[in-house]
Amino acid sequence: MIFTFKLRYLLCFLLILSPLAFGHNISASNAQFIQGLAGPAIAPFMYLGAKHMVTGIDHLLFIVGVIFFLHQTRDILIYVTLFTLGHSLTLIIGVLLDIQANAAVIDAIIGFSIIYKAFENIGGFRSVIPISVNTKVAVFIFGLFHGLGLATKLNSFALSEHGLLTNLISFNAGVEIGQFSALAVMLLVLGNWRRLPSFERYAFSANVVLMIGGFLLMGYHMMDYLLA
Repeated sequence: MIFTFKLRYLLCFLLILSPLAFGHNISASNAQFIQGLAGPAIAPFMYLGAKHMVTGIDHLLFIVGVIFFLHQTRDILIYVTLFTLGHSLTLIIGVLLDIQANAAVIDAIIGFSIIYKAFENIGGFRSVIPISVNTKVAVFIFGLFHGLGLATKLNSFALSEHGLLTNLISFNAGVEIGQFSALAVMLLVLGNWRRLPSFERYAFSANVVLMIGGFLLMGYHMMDYLLA
């Protein structure tokens, strides 16, 4: 009964957050501000990058899935570095080369990345779909899509060419600050939860909730693409 209540609460939480966090949103005021900049603006772009990461539920859910069963610091660093390298590459290259990708499709793939990681966490690839997947490669590839999602949002704005590279690096640095701040909180929460008997009981269900969040994100963006 208690678990059923908790599961319902988590699902309701995801549904309430969904309208607010399904996209790579930058507020209208922030968008107007950055489009008005003409030259290097390190602090504003770092702030926007950090804010974008800590308020982006798609990025956060994926990171939770990646670290959910990682215990060793070395493993956490390897996976987070691969994800960071992936999204940093496509963020900077995507904007500099003005890569025009469909934002709804990219965001749907990002939603799928959450489904994939949660499905892997519950042993789906071992029991349901007997295929071998290199998790490190998958995390890196999905990192590329997460970065491309960030790039598609920035490409929708009229950014000044003057100081663009500096501003992109600043934005990416802010993303990393936000990511590692969120990661620190996640590791603290998961570390404390792993010490409790409830972790073994509810780890499977928690990843099912992650999958549901991924399906909600993917479905929302696919509908956005189909109805556009």
